Amino acid sequence: MNPFVDSVVSRAGWLFATAVGLAVGLPLSTGPVRVVDGLIVCSGLPRWAFRRGGTCVGSVYLTRDNDGDRVLRHERVHVTQWRRYGLAMPLLYATAGRDPLRNRFEVEAGLEDGGYVR
Repeated sequence: MNPFVDSVVSRAGWLFATAVGLAVGLPLSTGPVRVVDGLIVCSGLPRWAFRRGGTCVGSVYLTRDNDGDRVLRHERVHVTQWRRYGLAMPLLYATAGRDPLRNRFEVEAGLEDGGYVR
């Protein structure tokens, strides 16, 4: 068993990442902030605050306006990934590659729901 995966350590990292996401999302949000099935959605953010259509940091989804039901389902899978891997998540995600069609985290979250394929 790995003490850093799906453990007290990873959950602490997920909670820290959630705090960071809130520290970024709350002051920058010009749109509604809401909770959808445990996902905190901060909308109305400037485009420089995230990549692609939005970014999940812990349990916080930062976006301008990309917050439809399918996208939020996709982002909730990323919350589960954050809980499992904690602060290793950014490094693991980066090493999985920039191509979402080959990035195992995006594939697991659902490429269609994430808007990567139609």
